[in-house]
Amino acid sequence: MALKSTIFKANLQIADIDHGYYADHALTLARHPSETDDRMMARLIALALNAHQLNDLCNGDATLAFGAGLSDPEDPDVSLTDYTGRKRLWIEVGQPEDKPIAKACSKSDQVLLYPFSHSADVWWRGIESKFSRLPKLQVWRLPSEAGPELAQLAERSMQLQATIQEGSITLSSKLGSVVVEPIRWK
Repeated sequence: MALKSTIFKANLQIADIDHGYYADHALTLARHPSETDDRMMARLIALALNAHQLNDLCNGDATLAFGAGLSDPEDPDVSLTDYTGRKRLWIEVGQPEDKPIAKACSKSDQVLLYPFSHSADVWWRGIESKFSRLPKLQVWRLPSEAGPELAQLAERSMQLQATIQEGSITLSSKLGSVVVEPIRWK
């Protein structure tokens, strides 16, 4: 019998000072049995960092949502889809191979990738040249030390505040807060 995903609910208040975006998002995250809390929270960070694109790219007329993630490799971890069904943003978390990312670039206007683990530097050195051919791709490194700290904020029902200022994000809850400063690799 296959294990089922664990459902997490998050009420996320975003104050993106850098982009002038302020909104509340009621989110449902399905954590695959093989997914860790730090990866799930990295997906949440990626969504928060790009929520302003709802207004910037689609004038608020789009859906920003979590995809099937690990359950379906053909589906993004997070996506922004406009009212016509066109994928405006395809967001992946982790260290994927180059072929699925190239395929995502053909299906979306822009692809963002957020590697976050300790092995990301080694992975990047091995794959950087393959990604250099993908003009729609941006790669943002999340510091690996933030992963365990983010995992400590994970609860089945979360009340979170995300403040984005000067390129960094502070994610806070009643359990504490974590500052994450993404570094652009590509």
